[in-house]
Order: sequence, then structure tokens, then C-alpha cells
Amino acid sequence: MRDRILVMYITGRSGHFQAARAVSEGIRRLHPRCEVLSIDAFQYLNPILARMVDRMYLSVIQKLPELWDYLYDNPVIVKRSERIRKLLHRYDSPRLISLLTEFQPQAIACTQAFPCGLAAHVKREDGLTTPLYGILTDFSPHAFWVHAEVDGYVVGAPQTRQWLIERRIGAERIHTLGIPIDPAFAQKPNAEGVRRRLQLASDDPILLLMGGGQGLGPIVEAVKALDRIRRPVQLLVVAGTNESLYHRLITLAPRLKHPIRVFGHVEFISDLMSVAQLIVTKPGGLTTSEALAKGLPMVILDPIPGQEVKNARFLTAAGVACEAPSPEALPLSVEGLLNEPSRLKAMAGRAAQMGKPSAALDAARLILSSS
Repeated sequence: MRDRILVMYITGRSGHFQAARAVSEGIRRLHPRCEVLSIDAFQYLNPILARMVDRMYLSVIQKLPELWDYLYDNPVIVKRSERIRKLLHRYDSPRLISLLTEFQPQAIACTQAFPCGLAAHVKREDGLTTPLYGILTDFSPHAFWVHAEVDGYVVGAPQTRQWLIERRIGAERIHTLGIPIDPAFAQKPNAEGVRRRLQLASDDPILLLMGGGQGLGPIVEAVKALDRIRRPVQLLVVAGTNESLYHRLITLAPRLKHPIRVFGHVEFISDLMSVAQLIVTKPGGLTTSEALAKGLPMVILDPIPGQEVKNARFLTAAGVACEAPSPEALPLSVEGLLNEPSRLKAMAGRAAQMGKPSAALDAARLILSSS
């Protein structure tokens, strides 16, 4: 019988999706004959609830970030939501069981906690024996990931591994392979060729500014602040799927003193990171893992309370990033780093040491080992 792997994530505009896509690509590279089914578990199992949760999440993190900070990984919330989660699992499990019966995967991999918890519920309550892997996409996990039925965890850092061990997850089940990113980040493009293609000056430092795949955060304010840097710099700004932001930046560009290139949703982030000397970004797990893979120092701006705040603490403690408290503080932070080449080089070296560009292939190899 042909090998089959089921990969589940939630939200097609998220780092969970990017990690799922990277793992799926890794599986196909290692085992071209393997059939990989990658699905948005929320959309597949509960599309009405998926739309409600997606809108609610974006609304809360944009308008009431302090509420999300309170809710995120709060032991009280974890305990009080247990009954609701069990009801959701019971409601969604018949359709998941039907999918598993039809597709018959040799392994299941989840890049988000909800489908991982649901699959763990089916293993516990319905006797599913298919190996289950939880693939964490942030450096600091939360309690919704912890299930005795998960056969293997893929984590991004030794600290994440230790956190799981302290929650009574067996050390042999935890694999510090990195957060899975596109295998393209393991390649080293010709930086000079990328500069020529993008019509960038060969000498002036290049600053890359991103707000994740959805272009979140005070990007316009950050661009205006970076334009106040006194030394020559070049700006590369990625708006992602945020079309409104893209058009605002295009309108703003002619009024700036520093040259700027504005991009929407692109598939060549690896190239942009390869030519940049510094990235200004929100500390999402995928973007920062990509930067680490490229040995790219980071200036962190506007982290989302909860997972991104914890990622920021991890990265600054590791010496690969510094944090700007506001867009107005960016010129001082960025110019300070550019004026200290030895410090910037040391940050880049530490980032390269921490980077795991082959994480997706390594995770794919682990998953395939059980099929």
C-alpha cells in the first residue's frame, strides 16, 4: 500500500500553515511516492466555528492585546476551558475518524495545538493507533500542546524540550529539530545576483522590514521612523497579504529620502534575507526561524502578547535580537547596531549557530520513520 501522511494546521494565513507546507514539502522530497494530505483542520471539521475564531483572534490581538495576554497559557483558562474542549473534540471526532478511515495515513503531523489535541482525543477515546506528531511553531510552548497520546514532539530549542519534560513528557519523545521552514532557506543564493535583480546598491546596508505573512503591526510608522536614520540605508518592506498596507507604502515611497522596495506576498523571502544586514520584524516563530537560518540579526518590534512576547524574550536572551519598544525608537536601535559592526557580526554568528535550515527535512524524516 502506498505511504500516506496526514498534516493538519489551522488558518491558511498563519505560521502553522507555513510549517505544515514546509513539512509536506520535506516529506515529498524524501519520499516522492508518499501521498501527503495537508488540511486546515478547523475549515475541514468545523468551518463556521473556524471563521468565527479567526475573526475573533484577529480582533482581540489588534484591539484588546491585554486580553489576549491574560488568556494566553493561563492555567486558570486552561482548566476552565477543559469541558468546552472535550465537547468540541466529541463533536469533531466523527468527521476526523471518517477522514482517517478513508485516507488511512501511516502517520499524523499537527503544526497547531487544536488538531493535535483532537487527534490525541481520538487515540485516547477511539483506539486510534496511528503515530501522532506535534510540531511546535513557537519557541515557548503552551499547555494545550501537552498530551500523553502524542508519540513525538518536534521543538525549536532546548528550552522548549525542557518545558515539555517538566510536564511529564518523556525525553525520548521530544526532538529538538527546529521550527520547520521552507527547505529553500538551506540554500545559499548568490547575494550579488539578488542585489542586481532587485536593483540594490552594492555598498549601503539593507534593512528588511516584515510584519509576518499578514503584514501586521505598525509597519507604516516603522518605515517613517527608519527613514530618519542619518546614514545611507536601503529598505525592503514586505506587506504580505495586507493589500491596504501595500498600497499605503507604495504611496508613501516617493516621499522618503532612503530608497525603498515594497513587496506584497512573495515566495522569495529567502533571497531578501540573504542580502539584508538586519531585519525589523514581529517575533513570529516562522519568520524568526527563517532569520536564524540565514544568520540574520533581528530588531523586534510590536510582539503580540503571549507567544510572540515569549519568543522575543527567548531571542533577546540568546543574543540574536534586540527589542525596540516603539517605532519611534527604531532609528536609535538600528543605527546603533549598524555603527557597531563587531556587535552586529557577533549577533549574526550566534543566529547562524542557532539556525536550523534543515528543520523541515529532519521533521519529515522523523515522521516517515514511523510509516
